[in-house]
Amino acid sequence: MKLSQDTLDLMKELTQAFGIPGDEKEVSRILSAYYKELADEVIYDNLGSVFAVKKSLNPKAKTLMIAGHMDEVGFIVTKINEKGSLNISPMGGWWNQTLLGQRVLIKTQSGQKIKGTIGSIPPHLLTEKERNAPTEIKNMLVDIGQTTQKEAEALGITCGTPVILEGPFEVLEGGQRLLAKAWDNRYGCIMGVELLRELKDVKLDVNLIVGATVQEEVGIRGAQTSTYMIKPDAAIVFDCSPANDASGDKDSFGQLGKGPLVRFIDANYLPHRGFIHHYTDVLEANNLPYQYYQSMGGTDAGAIHKSFDGVMTLTMCICARNIHTNSSIIDVSDYINAKKAALAMVMTLTSNTIEELKKVIQ
Repeated sequence: MKLSQDTLDLMKELTQAFGIPGDEKEVSRILSAYYKELADEVIYDNLGSVFAVKKSLNPKAKTLMIAGHMDEVGFIVTKINEKGSLNISPMGGWWNQTLLGQRVLIKTQSGQKIKGTIGSIPPHLLTEKERNAPTEIKNMLVDIGQTTQKEAEALGITCGTPVILEGPFEVLEGGQRLLAKAWDNRYGCIMGVELLRELKDVKLDVNLIVGATVQEEVGIRGAQTSTYMIKPDAAIVFDCSPANDASGDKDSFGQLGKGPLVRFIDANYLPHRGFIHHYTDVLEANNLPYQYYQSMGGTDAGAIHKSFDGVMTLTMCICARNIHTNSSIIDVSDYINAKKAALAMVMTLTSNTIEELKKVIQ
């Protein structure tokens, strides 16, 4: 299976965009430019989540919300020391052993991006005890090549300045796997744009509202505010979940190349029984591979399904290796099959179907 050059270009553009929780504007501006070409209207909530609105001709149409999240895990500056190095605090979940020696980008208020690295002490300068104890993030320093606090401040760096790890987009040898930072969850952002491209000239029986939320990695905040703005009758969440197959264990949840995930439980959400069964029916009817998946993490579905008196919600995820690092890997066939599944799902979800699916649990 191969991706078009348009899709590869979109993947590179969005994975390389800068967007930690609370500073997703660069991602939002890219998305809104596409949305303006593909939909009837672009709307925002007051935290910065952005959505494209594709209106139905049906005056009694139900509203289907489809959301990914824009933010990637990153850091903020908490202190500039007298030597010009930076202390950082995590924004989202990091494993500290993935960080020492990594290169970073620091974005100032003016938009300038400054390069640096998370400093590490050579092992031969450490005691045995120090070598065996992983460095905590609070004790790491970012070196940006300055020699004093004033030099760093003159660049526009302050407390609260955002930081990400660099992670170039690469098509790995053979073309079947893609390496980049921020597949969690630029995958969902990319999928939303591609879905709108496919449906641009299609008349739907539902109001389709497709977009991306903010601040998922720090507490699914944009999902809550955007759901109250959209008031959906049903919702689908695109996200990227951890693969667990690198060791070769074929029984672990999350296998690259085995298809989209049917996520039947996670830490903050249980799927609507009618919706998840409809999803597997659609996958089967279209001869698409899929795999059952459980996770003790969560997605925007955790906030969406609890809004108002409850919103019928489904997650439609793929898995990636090395998630929450700057070197995550997805499988091309998983992406292509997930796109086919998403398109097929939307085409089946008429206003009547949504109403009937709601009744399954009553």
